[in-house]
Amino acid sequence: MASDMTQSIYPTDTAIEAVSALAEDLRRQMYAFIRRARRPVSRDEAAASVGISRKLAAFHLDKLVHAGLLRTRYDPPGGIRKVGRKPKLYEPTDTQILVSIPDRRHELLADLLLQAIVTEDDDETGMQAAMRIAAQRGRELGEAERSQARPGRLGLERGLTFCERMLDQRGFEPARESPTRLRLRNCPFHPLAAKAPDLVCGLNHAFLTGYLQGLKATTVQAVLAPRPGECCVELGQVHAPEEDCPS
Repeated sequence: MASDMTQSIYPTDTAIEAVSALAEDLRRQMYAFIRRARRPVSRDEAAASVGISRKLAAFHLDKLVHAGLLRTRYDPPGGIRKVGRKPKLYEPTDTQILVSIPDRRHELLADLLLQAIVTEDDDETGMQAAMRIAAQRGRELGEAERSQARPGRLGLERGLTFCERMLDQRGFEPARESPTRLRLRNCPFHPLAAKAPDLVCGLNHAFLTGYLQGLKATTVQAVLAPRPGECCVELGQVHAPEEDCPS
């Protein structure tokens, strides 16, 4: 749960591709060498580190770049400018790679709780601070998506579609049980949710309620509806409050 419940972490499918790129032994050795170097590394240096030709090293390095594990630059080594073409250099990216099936994002939960602790007001409990931060981040994400998509007035169907796409990207495995109800088949914070269900379920509910507010999806509501093995929140149609019967 960073500013939009995400950090610099690959989606699961991209992360699997990145990890599979390291299955080849020479490629994995070069990647380890470049990470340990703590500076941009030339193609010749990478080739020499594993004892292969420059051409073969280029093939493996390009695979690592394509997988998002390395990035390239053309600064002269050591900052020394020489006449001629600058060599292509390689360095690790900053992206954290995690693979978990089903999706687990405990570091996002820890990030939210950390911010709640450092911003806790004197007149609120830690639980209240966490709910405040979760709702705030949900609103920020909803506002950002509305600003980008400019969807106009959102009815129930389009509102649920926005939610479904966002939740799928964040590992909740959304599923339409009916045209008016969206269930979340996975809790990315399991098994921690089982240890503190009031806290984790409350955070999910606060985040999704904030998201709907920021998105201005006024026909959709997030409600607590726990089921074993699933996220405790579901999204559905807003129902008008029941009027008292006349006496």
